Amino acid sequence: MEIKLAKSYGFCFGVKRAIRIAEENPQSVTFGPLIHNKKEIERLKERFQVGLVERLEDVVPGERVVIRTHGIAKDQLEQLRQKGVELIDATCPFVTKPQEIVAQMSQEGYSIVIFGDRNHPEIKGVMSYAQEPPFVVLGIEELRPHLPAIRERVAMVAQTTRKFEEYKRIATFLMEHKKEVRVFNTICNATFDNQDAARELSKEADIMIVIGGKNSSNTKQLFHICKESCPDSYLIEDGGELDPQWFRGKKLCGITAGASTPDWIIEEVIDKIKKIQV
Repeated sequence: MEIKLAKSYGFCFGVKRAIRIAEENPQSVTFGPLIHNKKEIERLKERFQVGLVERLEDVVPGERVVIRTHGIAKDQLEQLRQKGVELIDATCPFVTKPQEIVAQMSQEGYSIVIFGDRNHPEIKGVMSYAQEPPFVVLGIEELRPHLPAIRERVAMVAQTTRKFEEYKRIATFLMEHKKEVRVFNTICNATFDNQDAARELSKEADIMIVIGGKNSSNTKQLFHICKESCPDSYLIEDGGELDPQWFRGKKLCGITAGASTPDWIIEEVIDKIKKIQV
């Protein structure tokens, strides 16, 4: 069986940057999981003594606190400053961008529409920069009931890992109903590249393995894209989840990985696939 990697996969710029920052600050803590990959977080803890806190009350004054890649809410950032900690910001610059846009456009009186998952840490952070509650939606049907409450001047941003096609559909819908719609492309280029490469490979593979955290938005997006062209697509976090039965009769195994998946996990999965007798 042939194994083929997608042309673009794995760690994005923001994740590489965050990992480097954490490694350069041993014996620190991250506020919230640094990235959406439990294995990599465990590695940072074991090798660099980088801990994890998820509640403000657990933060000790004076310690070094690394802000996670997805960013945090504006009020949480202020409360950390008031605790007198040493703040180290590992927020991805592509996440900082929509935060700044929402703050500016909200100040100028625009209604804010955010395309994304309101329960995702990135979106929770972006929402906190709006002066009034923003409208957070995953599609046109969710947006439609809010139309009367949305002003004629609208500013739009998107979660960095969402599908561009759906973002365009929502933007077009708003343009048909509102006088002024400012659309900011805040979807990360790395997301485009990984999705396009996964789509291309899944069309020729007869099995696709998508490697990444199951709570990772961009990894789940990759899985759904692969599933469209290759029904035998599987999402796993590491090699321990591989089932030899998946590979029976398969000739080409395609592999891609989410933006928070380190190379060492990808290599481990490839090694285990090579040892499977089909």
